[in-house]
Amino acid sequence: MTDDTSGTLDEALERLHASGPERHGWLSNHAPMAVEALVRHGQGRTVHRWLDHYRHKLEEMPRSYAAITEENWREALGDPRRLADWPAYFARELADHPWQDVLAVWWPRLLPGIAAGATHPVIRVGHAVRTLLDEPGTTAAPRTAELAHALGYWAARHAPLPPLRQQRGPASGAAADALAAVEPIADQSGDIRDRLARLTAFPTWPPTAPQPSRTTGHDGHDAPDGHDNPVADRPEEARRRLTELVRAATHRYATHGHGEPIMLVHAATAPNAVLRALPALPRELWVPSLDAAWAASAAVTAVYAPREPLPADRLPSGEGVAPEEVFAHAAAHGDEHAIKLTDTALDVARGTDPTALAAALHACAMIDPVL
Repeated sequence: MTDDTSGTLDEALERLHASGPERHGWLSNHAPMAVEALVRHGQGRTVHRWLDHYRHKLEEMPRSYAAITEENWREALGDPRRLADWPAYFARELADHPWQDVLAVWWPRLLPGIAAGATHPVIRVGHAVRTLLDEPGTTAAPRTAELAHALGYWAARHAPLPPLRQQRGPASGAAADALAAVEPIADQSGDIRDRLARLTAFPTWPPTAPQPSRTTGHDGHDAPDGHDNPVADRPEEARRRLTELVRAATHRYATHGHGEPIMLVHAATAPNAVLRALPALPRELWVPSLDAAWAASAAVTAVYAPREPLPADRLPSGEGVAPEEVFAHAAAHGDEHAIKLTDTALDVARGTDPTALAAALHACAMIDPVL
C-alpha cells in the first residue's frame, strides 16, 4: 500500500500534469512513474526535491491537433501528433465511466502496441492502475487524471511489433530458459525503434504441450496440429506464468544488464506493469496480457541483451540486505530507471530473494547517479 498520508503523490501528479509525456520529440517523461514508486516505498519526503532536480527534463504538453471521438479514434491510434488529444479523450471517458470499465475497453485495443514508446506507456499505465487499486472506489482526480495521461500516451505512440516467426521454446518451459533462448539481433545499433524493426522471430512461451495425435477424419477436415497451449482459458495459470516472467527478467538483469543498463530495465518493468494491471482487468484478458508481456520482454531482450553474462564474481550480493535499504539506496541514487527497476525487484523479492535485490543494486552501480 502506498505510504501517502501527506497527499504527496496527488500533489506531485497535479504538478506533473501540465507536462507532456515526452521531451525532445521521443524521450519519455518518467516522473509520474518514479514519484509513485518513491511514495510507495516510504520515500515521500524526497519527492518534491526529486522533481525539482528532474524538471529540466519536462516539456509542456503539446498543442492539440484534433479532437478524438468514438468515430475517429481508429485513425488517430498511433499518431504522435495526438499526444495532447488522447489524454483529453480519456479524461472525458473517465469522467463519464468507472475507470475499470474504461481500462477494460481499451486494454485489448492497446495491448498489440505494448512495445510502443520503448514500453514506457504500458509501464506508466501499470503505475497508475496500482495507485487506483490501493483505494477501491476512489475518485481522486490526480490519480484518474494520471490514468488518462498514461492511456493517452500509449494510444498516441501505439505501434505493433513486426510480424514474427514462432520458434520452438525451451523444453523446460521455464521463463528463465525462454529468455535465455531469445536470440540477440545481429545489428544492435540505433535507437529502439530501429532495433525493433529488425526482429524476425521469438521462442514460443509459455510452451505448448503435446496432445494425442488424431488422423484426418472421414469428413476431410484436418486434425489439430498436435499441440495445445496449457495457459489458454486458464487465467490463474496466466497470472502465475506472468509472475514467473517478471522474476526471471529481474534475475536476468543481474547477469545481463551490463549490455545496456538503462534499456534492459524495461525487460522486467514492462511485464511487471502488466502484472500490476491484472487485478483491474476482466479475467478473459489475462491470457492475452501474458502473451503481450512476453513479447515486450523478449523484444527488449533481443535488441539490447549481450550474448554473454557477467561473471558471477562481478555481481553485487543481495544477501543480508533488507529490501527497504535497497530502495533507500535507489532513492538516494536518484536515476529514474534505477528507481523503477528497484521497485520491480522489491515486488519480486517479497521477503527474501537475494538475486532480485542484487539486480537492483547492480542497476544502481551501472547507471550514473543523478542526486
